[in-house]
Amino acid sequence: MHIILENWRLIAQGLSMTLALAGAVLLCTTVISLALGVLATLPNRWVRAAIHGYVELFRSIPLIVNVFCVFFVAPMFGLDLSPFVAATVGLSLWGGANGAVVVSGGILSVPPHQWKSAAALGLRRWQIYRYVIGPQSVGAILPAYTGLLTLLVQSTSLGALIGVSEFLKVNQNIIERVTVMQGRNPAFEIYGLVLIVYFIVCSALSALSRHLERRLQREPVRSLPQQG
Repeated sequence: MHIILENWRLIAQGLSMTLALAGAVLLCTTVISLALGVLATLPNRWVRAAIHGYVELFRSIPLIVNVFCVFFVAPMFGLDLSPFVAATVGLSLWGGANGAVVVSGGILSVPPHQWKSAAALGLRRWQIYRYVIGPQSVGAILPAYTGLLTLLVQSTSLGALIGVSEFLKVNQNIIERVTVMQGRNPAFEIYGLVLIVYFIVCSALSALSRHLERRLQREPVRSLPQQG
């Protein structure tokens, strides 16, 4: 335990980097997922085909390969990305592809008569998504989407492979230094701390999702906008 106390500043810095990376990835993933998920449900078959191609491409590439491609291939096209940005982009592209499937699936789970009824009321397409389809699809989207976000939080540890000094990388460095300088291996207590921290972060994310789901279920249906 004293190894953790002696290195608490380094551990805190690594944790803050992981939380920052996770926040950036979750934000970018959510934006991509919502945008592509909605576009994938539009009647334009060319748009749907483009979204399908993007989704199939990034879902077929292992996550770690995706991160490596962004970090090592981007400089060949004049994009010199920092390890943090490269990890964010690589994880978000993969997460957005998977999230788009979840979002589009939730939207398409709404019964067809809801679309027809909303159109009969004279609502524009964006109003149908905003006031009719969106609120009804949230319950179907949240559980699977929370699982995806939890996986992305855990996958931020891949940033260590391209030089991001995140939580896991910092703790691995502590283990190596203590093993070399003190002749003993503190892997059990260090990795135990890593396990507990990831468990707390992912559990908090799941609890927040359940809270939002219950709140949305209790929230009364809002009035539709008046058509002029």
